[in-house]
Amino acid sequence: MKYKEIFRKVRAASQQLLQIEDAQLNEVLNLLADAVIRDTAFILEENKKDLERMDPAHPKYDRLMLTEDRLEGIATDIRNVATLPSPVGRILSESVRPNGMKLTKVTVPFGVIGIIYEARPNVSLDVFSLCLKSGNACILKGGSDAEYSNRAILRVIHQVLGEAGIDPAIVELLPVEREATAALLHAEGYVDLIIPRGSSNLIQYVRQNASIPVIETGAGICHTYFDKDGDLQKGAAIINNAKTRRVSVCNALDCVVIHKDRIQDLPALCRELIQSNVVIYADAPALKALQGNYPQELLKSSTPASYGTEWMDYVLSVKTVEDIEEAIGHISEHSSRHSECIITENVENAELFRKIVDAACVYTNVSTAFTDGAQFGLGAEIGISTQKLHARGPMALEELTSYKWIIEGDGQIRNK
Repeated sequence: MKYKEIFRKVRAASQQLLQIEDAQLNEVLNLLADAVIRDTAFILEENKKDLERMDPAHPKYDRLMLTEDRLEGIATDIRNVATLPSPVGRILSESVRPNGMKLTKVTVPFGVIGIIYEARPNVSLDVFSLCLKSGNACILKGGSDAEYSNRAILRVIHQVLGEAGIDPAIVELLPVEREATAALLHAEGYVDLIIPRGSSNLIQYVRQNASIPVIETGAGICHTYFDKDGDLQKGAAIINNAKTRRVSVCNALDCVVIHKDRIQDLPALCRELIQSNVVIYADAPALKALQGNYPQELLKSSTPASYGTEWMDYVLSVKTVEDIEEAIGHISEHSSRHSECIITENVENAELFRKIVDAACVYTNVSTAFTDGAQFGLGAEIGISTQKLHARGPMALEELTSYKWIIEGDGQIRNK
């Protein structure tokens, strides 16, 4: 019953959002960005409590950690969202029927969005800024790993909303208990959409148990195929960046697929990875090429389990293929449909890869690290959708709206 009361408050508060002009929402977002900077010490102090409960070697530790620089980046993203045009009230189409009836298809907010996420406190601010700008209320369900951080962030958000005269209930944080997750997944009549962000296990649990619509985001098993006609210098830089920039994020590289005719170039492609102590699980041809050219203690023979794994760590698998068709086949079998890349100077192979590979983001000669709402010019993001219904790829403002039909007439009635 206690959860229903929270849901009811958020639903009621969401109605107020529909009456607030975009200029005021932008002002609130800029005030929030200022507050994040002003309250950095408080947020980091609470974040430290979460960090102290987690082993620094845990793959989620980097996602959990907030720093002064990261908070400054988050504040910048919030300000960027404020500069974007409102996605609400946009006319998608207009027509007049023969009987004089006017039809207008116009964008509207979903209403109330539930977000379930793990050890990523930055999500609290990203989600709120996008939901506010798009006219949606939101219910946050963070994991216990980030409990102190999320509470601190919500306190800052509520303070800003209160000072702006907006009902703070447009965003609420549920308790960390598992029963709160179950309640949110069955909040029919109160919540319009659920978006999970986290591991594949979390996403599968939400998909299998929710009784309200779900958009799947997050899980990223990402490949980079080094083609027969790949440029070695580009390839080495892209592979190193995609793997080591931030290993715990969903756009990080998990598997290098390499054409057999370029296997002699594998040591050069992997050379920069040595500085980050990346462990490589290689198949027989790749292992043979790397032995003596890569630290032995970082080399392991691959197994079937080495492929189709989202490592979220300084770990990489390597698969050798006969041709581009086999490369595409391997990716199709093991991909999570998130981000896939081909490194090639062959225009025909690049076009084939782009056409056949089924993923939200398909790259040619570019690091998969760019799969990010801010990098796509969308401001912040609410997640990377790996499904095909409604939204695909980075979900930002546009993807947080639906539409409705407005019908205007002058007494028309239907006779048949």
